[in-house]
This record gives sequence, C-alpha cells and structure tokens, in this order.
Amino acid sequence: MMRVLGIDPGTVLLGYGVVEGASDPRLVECGVLKASAKLPVERRLCNLFDGMCGLIAALHPDEVAIEEPFVGVNVRSAFMVGRAQSLAILAAARSGLPVSYYSPAEVKRQVSGYGRGDKGQVRTMVMLQLGLKDLDQTMDATDALAVALCHLQLRAVERRLSVER
Repeated sequence: MMRVLGIDPGTVLLGYGVVEGASDPRLVECGVLKASAKLPVERRLCNLFDGMCGLIAALHPDEVAIEEPFVGVNVRSAFMVGRAQSLAILAAARSGLPVSYYSPAEVKRQVSGYGRGDKGQVRTMVMLQLGLKDLDQTMDATDALAVALCHLQLRAVERRLSVER
C-alpha cells in the first residue's frame, strides 16, 4: 500500500497531508508546519526544513508529491513559494524519496474533475474521497491532501496501464 506525503508549499504555512491506498484512499495525517512571519526568510526556511525532515521520519512516506507554484500576477509570491518548494524537495531527497510535481490546475482536475475549480470544491472532493464528514484543517492542509490524492490516482492509472501492456 503506497503512502504519499503531499505538500502545499509556503514560507509561513506549509501544508502537508499523508494518504495511503490507491483504490480506497485513507487519511493518515494532515496539518501545517508554521514559521513566524517575523523571522527572516532564511530562518523560516530552516525551521520548515527541519519540520519536513521530522515529518518524513515520523510518517514514513513512500513518495512525496509537491504542488508547483502558481505564477499569476504576483511573481514575488511565486518566488517565495518556490523557495518553500525547494526545501521540501531537499528534505525528500535527503531521505531518498522520489518526488513528483503537479500544477494547481492538474491537482484540481484530478481531484475534482475541473481544473479551474475553487478551493471549496477541492475541499469537498477531498472529504468525499477520504470518507470524511468534517475536516477541521486549514486550506493549506486540504490542498496538500489534494496533491497527495492526485498523485495516488495518477500512480494507480500508471500501474493499470503497465499491466495492460
């Protein structure tokens, strides 16, 4: 049974979600790693990196899936998210874990069937797919779960296609 750590990168709040099992996915854990916005960015990144390494050690994922930054109007924000993405990549690489990357539209399309859905739709579909009546978490954690579910679903398709060949 594959266990995936999904990451919604951020330099103040970094969302994480762990799910396992492709055909009937199950929530293992989700939440956010927090770094004080008052700290210089290098201290925040260091704290988040340490937190990521701790999550990987405690939760034992098989693979890591990371949402890519959305580059819209605010390019500076996308660069900051890219920094957080890099620390997640390094933490996974340090543990020898494979990493996959998904655009926000790809995650939305895979999880909710529509690549331009809003966060509320994604949250609802995450809850449905995991059989949850309530999800008392931030949107960062919900988005991370969506990334993990996207990865699990695409891996299941890849396995089916390889069996058919």
